[in-house]
Amino acid sequence: MAAEAAVGKPLSLIAAACTCNGKLGIGLNGDLPWNLRKEMAYFSRMTSTSTVTGKKNAVIMGRKTWFSIPAAHRPLKDRTNVVLSKSLKECPTGADHLCQSLPEAVKLLSSPPLADSIDLVWVIGGFQVYKDAMESPYCHRIYLTRVMKEIECDTFFPEFDLNRFKLVTDPAVSTEVQEENGIQYKYEIYEHLRQSE
Repeated sequence: MAAEAAVGKPLSLIAAACTCNGKLGIGLNGDLPWNLRKEMAYFSRMTSTSTVTGKKNAVIMGRKTWFSIPAAHRPLKDRTNVVLSKSLKECPTGADHLCQSLPEAVKLLSSPPLADSIDLVWVIGGFQVYKDAMESPYCHRIYLTRVMKEIECDTFFPEFDLNRFKLVTDPAVSTEVQEENGIQYKYEIYEHLRQSE
């Protein structure tokens, strides 16, 4: 509906997280603390697969997340790359757009001319961007890969209130426990519970 598009496109957060001192660990020294190729392929498939022919998905990330992506893989292909930063004065080479805040990015992607060419909007990190997205009125789902191992991390996924999210399933996402390089993990999807108005 046009009225909904004007308000802002829904945001889906996607992350893989292990257990680290009771928290959800997502990174170490600016990199992933594991090497899970199939999980990376899942991330790529989910964030790049559009539900509407002719439209592209967008990925929103903070400056540190952008620069943590190996240069050979920047920008993330077949997706509109939006970088959030208050310190950068110009859009990083390869990125499509630079915004100062998450609300600014949502407005950009939800308004003409971009609104007609963008389908799904994915938030891919880091901590503050995830937190802002989770607390925003546009938060729709959290796609969380739970890495079932205790691994040292220095970057974390924000805690979220399970009273505000419900576990849901998606036919495109396996509910079976996966295993790779001796590490087990499972895909979980949490949908934001909004009070019907």
